[in-house]
Amino acid sequence: MNSPSQEQIKAQSPDCHQSSSNHRLARNTLVLYLRMAVTTLIGLYASRIILQALGVSDFGIYNAVGGLVAMFSIVSASLSTATSRYLTFELGRKDIDRLKAVFSTSVNVQFAIALVVLFVGCLLGWWFVNFKMNIPLDRIGAANWVLFSSILISAISLINIPFEASVISHERMDVYAYLCIGEAVIKLLIVFSLFAAPFDRLKVYTVLLLGVRLLLFLFYNIYCRRCFDECKYRFIYNKPLLKEMTQFAGWSFFGNAAWLFNTHGITILINVFFGVTLNAARGVANQVESLVLQFVNSFMMALNPQITKSYASGDLDNMHQLVCRGAKYSFFLMMLFAIPCVLETERILSIWLKVVPDYSVSFVRLTFLSSMCIVLSNTLVTSQLATGKIRKYQIVITICGAWVFPLTWLAFKMGGSPLWAYFIFCAIYFLMVFVRIYLVKDLIKMPWTKYVKEVILKSGIVFVIAIIFPIVIYLSLPDSIIRFILVCAVSLITSLVTIYFVGMQTSERSAIMRLVKQRILER
Repeated sequence: MNSPSQEQIKAQSPDCHQSSSNHRLARNTLVLYLRMAVTTLIGLYASRIILQALGVSDFGIYNAVGGLVAMFSIVSASLSTATSRYLTFELGRKDIDRLKAVFSTSVNVQFAIALVVLFVGCLLGWWFVNFKMNIPLDRIGAANWVLFSSILISAISLINIPFEASVISHERMDVYAYLCIGEAVIKLLIVFSLFAAPFDRLKVYTVLLLGVRLLLFLFYNIYCRRCFDECKYRFIYNKPLLKEMTQFAGWSFFGNAAWLFNTHGITILINVFFGVTLNAARGVANQVESLVLQFVNSFMMALNPQITKSYASGDLDNMHQLVCRGAKYSFFLMMLFAIPCVLETERILSIWLKVVPDYSVSFVRLTFLSSMCIVLSNTLVTSQLATGKIRKYQIVITICGAWVFPLTWLAFKMGGSPLWAYFIFCAIYFLMVFVRIYLVKDLIKMPWTKYVKEVILKSGIVFVIAIIFPIVIYLSLPDSIIRFILVCAVSLITSLVTIYFVGMQTSERSAIMRLVKQRILER
């Protein structure tokens, strides 16, 4: 028997495997950042044009009704989580037969649930839009168009979940990025077409968005069938696997219910208590949050499969490192945008939008604060899902998170400002970071002190130091374009310097210096 060559030994070594994983993570992150940069620029411009094309009232209706439909997408989110977890886990174990069974089983489940969502969503959604929501009588017809188009989009998205999850699980982030960029470009063209629309612009917009979703579904379907063997659908009835995936999705559903009530449910509460004008402000804040979170999610999308695969292969040390560094750098990425955007919100919105709805400035500022609380525990959620043991976790997290909706309703009922929705959300979700640490630490055998020290304390210290000089400039200078430029420039510089010297470990700084030297030598 021939002995293995030096190349084979090197390829099988843990260091080589780790280097390959790091290279793949870096490459995928760069590709996703390219996708993010393009879609962010398009999204910022498109948001401004949508507000002009639809007007404040119709824009508020679109966000309010869209928020209602998103309540039905709780099923989609739960099944997406289950499908992604099982596909990635089996790829980590390299069990091809099981992988094929997971894919086909997920397609069966998604199709059945899509039919249920169509039926139930249309009945309950129609009743709520027509009899419970605060919508002008002359726009009820358009609101129903938004409702039914959005439900169809949700159903198609459900059926597409196994295909999209396959692309991400295989870490084909370049394909995912190209499809997202293509979607953003098409949606921008749709927005421009609204000005020439011969019919009701809100109706035309929602129907065209439905067409985009259908087109994306066809692309994902064709690509996955050609590139991945497991995506060649065959009818499979694997009762144990079906039960296992259904239970996982069921507990994910339980947890996602609280999240959707705390986001889209709050949008509906704002509509009921304050009307569609405040929904327009909420819509602006949500779009800002969505665009900024793309920076964080691009990094997390490249990182999540590696966390799950590390757990599946039993490499817990690497998993702990990925969990802590992923959360820390997610916070730093959010901080780079949060500091200048929170200080100069008024000017940014006035440049971006010609018409700035009331409360938009306050909503955007508080949205950044809530997002920074959320990103602190993103990798904890991924690591929990990787274990597959989510029953206790979802019960506790749902009970804790479920307080946001009733407390907000109570605050509004007592005459409180709409800002109370954000105050309550931030307080509860910050406390939930520590609850997640407690629930996850034993399952992945990671000391809770490690996460608190390396992520929470270090992130807090970096944020406090980085914001000092931008605040001084903001308070010292009058409102002007000069102040805006100085605040943005100084916040970027102080943030990067603080992250490098305070937020990074010695090994991380050394790795960056080696990379820089390598790039210089290559040139």
